[in-house]
Amino acid sequence: MTSSTVTESNPSPKLHWVREGQGPVVMLSHALGCDLSMWDALTERLKQRFTVFRYDARGHGQSAAPAGPYSMEMLADDAAALIQAQALGPVHFVGLSMGGMTAQALAARHPELVKSITIANAANFYGEPAGAMWRARMNTVLTQGVAAVAEGAIQRWFTPEFIADTVGGGAARVATLRQKLEKLAPEPYAASCGAVAAIDFRSSNQRITCPTLVIAGTRDEATPLALSEAIVSSITGAKLVTLPAAHLSAVEQPQAFSALLETFLDDLK
Repeated sequence: MTSSTVTESNPSPKLHWVREGQGPVVMLSHALGCDLSMWDALTERLKQRFTVFRYDARGHGQSAAPAGPYSMEMLADDAAALIQAQALGPVHFVGLSMGGMTAQALAARHPELVKSITIANAANFYGEPAGAMWRARMNTVLTQGVAAVAEGAIQRWFTPEFIADTVGGGAARVATLRQKLEKLAPEPYAASCGAVAAIDFRSSNQRITCPTLVIAGTRDEATPLALSEAIVSSITGAKLVTLPAAHLSAVEQPQAFSALLETFLDDLK
């Protein structure tokens, strides 16, 4: 395993990353409020066959947290700079939630850097009343701290049975991710919320030409199935698959998520 923090010459901040395994490069981009450890269980499976490269987005984990505002285009350019700096490209880019939005922006802005994209539990546009919800969350975080929205996030991220799973490890994973969320500084978290809230890929997704897999959670209330269907409709040739999971599907069902991803990547050979 190799890990480091890299600084780019462009405005991208210092980003913390970890590289494991060998084989074709699969790059993982995490959800809002998480860090690269969100992918731990999935990485254990993928690194048997792939080089798994995961990183902390700006304002998250051990990466730098520059002053906002942020945009999804910034997050995509951060990923592009990291791919170029580490000579990884083109990669199979896998993103969940905020990471799935990063994947859409990256594939449209830097098509030469991706062999394929996988978009999990994401959206390509938020209108109202979702915009009002995002603005309210940002205001709460800036006035009361990230801990004030943690319980709501956990309820969106996972199914009740996963939260209550003390035998299979679900409850422990939930507790760890909640702790990481609550440690985030309010300003970069709010800036990241602003980036997510402002997405509109309805037009730019039409420029995406790489193979695209869209994974939806049938129990995902944060980004319901209809939002994944909209992504599929906006990208030529995109394929939709589902998991009986809530928002953080790769955490809740890493084995099933890995199976869907590996089948998709194997079909590209």
